[in-house]
Amino acid sequence: MKEENMEIDFSREVEAALLALRNGQVILYPTDTIWGLGCDATNEAAIREIYRIKQRDDSKSLIILVADERDILQYVAAPDPAVFDFIEGQTKPTTVIFDGAINLPDALVAEDGSIAIRIVQDEFCRHLVRRLRKPLVSTSANISGQPSPRFYDEISEAVKAQVDYIAKWRQDDKTPSQPSQIIRWKGNGEFDYIRK
Repeated sequence: MKEENMEIDFSREVEAALLALRNGQVILYPTDTIWGLGCDATNEAAIREIYRIKQRDDSKSLIILVADERDILQYVAAPDPAVFDFIEGQTKPTTVIFDGAINLPDALVAEDGSIAIRIVQDEFCRHLVRRLRKPLVSTSANISGQPSPRFYDEISEAVKAQVDYIAKWRQDDKTPSQPSQIIRWKGNGEFDYIRK
């Protein structure tokens, strides 16, 4: 009986978050790393709202989450095929900065034309991305310059008060989590670590 209730709650949470995302709203949600602020990554107004909530300079680009490798092909012009073997071999969440972002709003793309993408492993996030059929923005749920919250209880009330929807899924999870490692892909199998 308990498992059935968990399944119902999971489905309900996915549906509620999807409704907010489809309405161009900002959500607070658990990812495969830390809790994040998110929105439909193709909605420029929602992206700008995230910058406002975080009080962050919009010259600092954001990460997007996708469900699998083929999604990357929709948002990166001619990615180096070696990057997919690299991603598959990683044991912890890995965000890759790709050159040649395509099909994304200007507010999301860095000044040099790059975009940071992570293939998300978290079940909740994968459901959101697959059902929305668009990538999700993911950025730490904090005001810029403040520490990233390791779990839900560390998110400030100032951030919670400004989002349109807060996911109830995994709010009680006290497992401290870390941001992803970030690498910049240079091509021909070469990359630089930005954050380990």
